Amino acid sequence: MMNLPILGISMGDPFGNGPEITIKALADKRIYERCRPLVVGDAASMEYAAKVAEKVSGICLKIRPIQSVAEAQFRYGVIDVYDLGLIKQSDIPGDPASPKPFGLGVTELGGEAAFQYVVKVIELAMADEIDATITNALSKEAINMAGHHYSGHTEIYADYTHTAKYTMMLAHEDLRVVHVSTHVSLREACDRVKKDRVLDVIRIADAGCKAIGIREPKVAVAGLNPHCGENGMFGTEEIEEIQPAIDAAMAEGICIPDGKPTPPDTVFSKALGGWYDIVVAMYHDQGHIPLKVKGFVYNKAEGHWDAVAGVNVTLGLPIIRASVDHGTGFGHAGDGHANELSLVNAMDYGIRMAFAKAEG
Repeated sequence: MMNLPILGISMGDPFGNGPEITIKALADKRIYERCRPLVVGDAASMEYAAKVAEKVSGICLKIRPIQSVAEAQFRYGVIDVYDLGLIKQSDIPGDPASPKPFGLGVTELGGEAAFQYVVKVIELAMADEIDATITNALSKEAINMAGHHYSGHTEIYADYTHTAKYTMMLAHEDLRVVHVSTHVSLREACDRVKKDRVLDVIRIADAGCKAIGIREPKVAVAGLNPHCGENGMFGTEEIEEIQPAIDAAMAEGICIPDGKPTPPDTVFSKALGGWYDIVVAMYHDQGHIPLKVKGFVYNKAEGHWDAVAGVNVTLGLPIIRASVDHGTGFGHAGDGHANELSLVNAMDYGIRMAFAKAEG
């Protein structure tokens, strides 16, 4: 047990789906055979979610508030919660005996609490008290409402770990994508496609694959423009910025099988076919859309999500961070029907990366 990595799991927005899916994920005994999970959040929220899970799904778990990692027991059936005491029972609307959506949506209180949970897991990881951090969803609007002006988890982690060169990796099964830019306008995203940044992301992609045990990664680099610019007819970014970055990366020994930018309308199909281990996307939606088409499965006949899968990993940090790849689900939070698969996938990645880091 003592050789298993400690995973610090931030609870996410207390009025979102984080508490519920955390309960559901930790109801699987096999998790405790692979890691030592510790929830960082509020015991009041977790206790409410536990009652809802018992009512709706028959899950019976106890919540154990603690004030330090050293107090954690990591016993299946009892969830250790590093309790920050930011949310009280009176802050939580509704009745767990009659579960229904909270209906609160974006709130300053939820944003402040979610932000503090993230800061705490970062602090614990930077102090080597935990081996990896796993994040539930927060609301960008809510944390900004609370006075914390960040565009998402990735930027919070970069700031609090003093990291200049980093990128987001999305993963679902063997499909992995990293991004040259993420939370900026599309117009600004085009302006950010510069040789130095593209090269940095190629390097991070290569290192990120190695961090999860892929010894000789094959990297694809997507073009920015339709048909990769068609030799300058539809744009010159491929010629002036992306190709020079590819040439520099290959000179360093990084494997880019195509040796040139790959058209973005075919690169993901090839990646699914095993041509590449990871794809460097030029902007947020270029990478996010194919991952979510693959990982998010809606059951039209039954009117619910069969799967909300996928993992968001921040590469380039001095600590490990993996996250769910979905939002807070405010519209359904509190009703007991949130899907925990993405959190389970994120924990799997955190465990893999922690073991790989420990092995050097």
